[in-house]
Amino acid sequence: MKYSKALPLIAVILTAFCIQCSVAKANQPCRNPNNEAGTCVSLLECPPLLNLLKNVGRTQAETMFLQHSQCDYVGSTVYVCCVLQSGSRFLKAELPTTRECGKSFDNRILGGNVTRIDEYPWVALIEYTKPFNEKGFHCGAALISKRYVITAAHCVTGAGIPADWRPTGIRLGEWDRNTNPDCERLINDQYDCADPYIDVAIEKITAHPMYRSNDKNHLYDIALIRLSRNIEYTDFVSPVCLPVQQELRSRTFEALKLDVTGFGTTEDSRSSDLKLKAGVDAWNLEDCRRKYSPKGVFLDNSQMCAGGVEGVDSCRGDSGGPLVIKQRVENRDVYVLAGVVSFGPTPCGLPGWPGVYTRVGAYVDWISNNLEP
Repeated sequence: MKYSKALPLIAVILTAFCIQCSVAKANQPCRNPNNEAGTCVSLLECPPLLNLLKNVGRTQAETMFLQHSQCDYVGSTVYVCCVLQSGSRFLKAELPTTRECGKSFDNRILGGNVTRIDEYPWVALIEYTKPFNEKGFHCGAALISKRYVITAAHCVTGAGIPADWRPTGIRLGEWDRNTNPDCERLINDQYDCADPYIDVAIEKITAHPMYRSNDKNHLYDIALIRLSRNIEYTDFVSPVCLPVQQELRSRTFEALKLDVTGFGTTEDSRSSDLKLKAGVDAWNLEDCRRKYSPKGVFLDNSQMCAGGVEGVDSCRGDSGGPLVIKQRVENRDVYVLAGVVSFGPTPCGLPGWPGVYTRVGAYVDWISNNLEP
């Protein structure tokens, strides 16, 4: 946001040689002028090139490098082929390995809307403090490391939440909101009990700088929340894997089954006491675009669509909550965070109308650049 005044200058500098631009498209793999592998991202998400642009003393060669780094131009947004060595370091240092992430003990049940007590242990709830110190949970999130959860930007900023609400805490390890600790009765009349849930204060919220709450297209609807302390992983609290692998970053998982999970918490306070799940099929993005465009909503490839079955979809998930899929990564079967619940038809779960999700693979570099030690 604070760089918005620089956009005309960016356009002048970078489009001067657009005829020689890379043919890569937004959020796709690309090669920079040095033939190094990168990702085509918004200039505002690429600190090395953004800093170079802001350097008034840059050389002519550096200006040419900037011009030839442009890989796409969508609306007023300039995309550049960004190579993020620092981002890669953060990914290795801050995010969990596949030995730690994406584990869900779900092999004991087939079907059903209510999860088992130890399924989807990354599901988190955002607590809001309201006038007169009233508290409430009205959005979801997903744990991605010992210090961070990820959610939708509309859950933490702008018109998505009332002006007198403040996101102040994160709850982890919740399964039944009526009890603490939670216990599940098993077939043999034994009880499987979880650890007590964990409430952690919010230290910092980083919404994507390009997000605009009045944008009908709901672009850049993603945010990171830094917890006030590190949490320890358990069977009931552990992170989901991010799609950091290059082959996963651009996938929309068309025609595959994904899981949307949560308590059905929305901004109008309807919710379930038990953690729910629903299987949803991913749509072809072009088909989804054609569905929404008559409504004046124009989707891009940083979004994905899933569902469209009556009464299902993200009605059982949380606004801002996770959409996951099991994938084979580094010789392990793990759950990967494919999307974050963004928006959909009203009421939700209308037949033939899929929910729209922020596609997490499009934002891996932005995520890695905004994780602090």
